[in-house]
Amino acid sequence: MQAPPRVLTVAGSDSGGGAGIQADLKTMLALGTHGMSVLTAVTAQNSLGVQGAWELPAEAVVQQFRSVVDDIGVQAVKTGMLASAELVETVAGLLATVAAPVVVDPVGVSKHGDPLLAPDALDAVRAKLLPVATVATPNLPETAQLTGVAVESEADMPRAAAALLAHGPRWVLIKGGHLPGEAVDLLTDGNEEHWLRAPRLDNRHTHGTGCTLASATAARLAMGDSVPEAVAAAKEYVTGAIAAGFPLGAGIGPVHHGHRI
Repeated sequence: MQAPPRVLTVAGSDSGGGAGIQADLKTMLALGTHGMSVLTAVTAQNSLGVQGAWELPAEAVVQQFRSVVDDIGVQAVKTGMLASAELVETVAGLLATVAAPVVVDPVGVSKHGDPLLAPDALDAVRAKLLPVATVATPNLPETAQLTGVAVESEADMPRAAAALLAHGPRWVLIKGGHLPGEAVDLLTDGNEEHWLRAPRLDNRHTHGTGCTLASATAARLAMGDSVPEAVAAAKEYVTGAIAAGFPLGAGIGPVHHGHRI
């Protein structure tokens, strides 16, 4: 039998199973790829928020990455929670050695507003991580953190995208999920603009949407899609996962990664 496309997530663990590497691996499996992981941090997390977070030593991250890449190989990589400036710089250096496409989800805060990236790491994200990204997928708070551009309407999204592209990623996906009305995202490389729209769903159980979208994009890139094709397919998958999101615990439940199975 032939192995499926191989996708690597470099991210933190969500003990509640809705986001982080758990969401990444579920997404990769659901889309027909083989998911592998480099753990950067461990969180104590549930439907109510993040109760604690502990980053791994940079050496542990390097050894996990080299173990996977040097033996198994990768056809796409996705990054999520990197926690500190040291880990951002370490991961960026590792990604620079890989020819596969890289999806950077510049995780800054959790769904509940808990910080997942040290404030002094933002410069490293701008200077080191974004330049190695095939596509960066920030939400609006993360876009504002990285660029200073506050997106208050759809009309602000191209300016925010241009500010992010100035840091070096090939493509940027500005996710407009925090805006009122339909869920509209802008994907651009500075020349092409692709507006992706979906109805806003009446479901509060949306934990893990950002991780899931980035992982789905990476999975589709590993399968040979172009960036616009991969992002469009990922948005369709995530929209279905949100529609099927379910209550879990006393707070915000997760999207349903297996909604197609």
